[in-house]
Amino acid sequence: MNHVANFTKGLLKENPVFVLLLGMCPTLGVTSTAVNGLGMGLATTFVLVCSNIVVSLVKNQIPDKVRIPAFIVIIASFVTIVELSMQAFVPALFESLGLFIPLIVVNCIVLGRAEGFASKNNVFSSALDGLGMGLGFALALTILGSVREVLGNGSFFGMRFMEGDAILIFVLAPGAFIVLGYLIALINKLRKTA
Repeated sequence: MNHVANFTKGLLKENPVFVLLLGMCPTLGVTSTAVNGLGMGLATTFVLVCSNIVVSLVKNQIPDKVRIPAFIVIIASFVTIVELSMQAFVPALFESLGLFIPLIVVNCIVLGRAEGFASKNNVFSSALDGLGMGLGFALALTILGSVREVLGNGSFFGMRFMEGDAILIFVLAPGAFIVLGYLIALINKLRKTA
């Protein structure tokens, strides 16, 4: 099995946001800044990697009738670890992300990778798959948050570089849809020419 392909498909070929259009709730809800996008992306990456590893380890011990609920309990355990860690060590980011942290439990990217990949593959491949998908998600959220922050606030990762008013719509909900639409169009154009 090609481990490099497992890792890179989440970054490029099957990017959860730009190609598969998964995880739209946190994608649109928390990406008003680059820091928020990166924070949510890294939190989701941690949950993806850890839950994929555990699901791959216990896949043969879980009866088919309770497979999905068992996967959700595994995922929820790691989300709780992320939530409590963020609350303790990065409280400002925790406050900014708010309700979207517990919603990682029901993020279709995480459950989909547990069910579709980790439950059918070995631990190493599952860990690489989770890392690739998670970093692809983090990259997409960071790019989206960066563009929205630059256009809407005149800053990048909180560092202001433009004086005066920026284009407020980009930090509001409609701005998320506008930027995401243009980024998806750009990614599709680049994929067709490559």
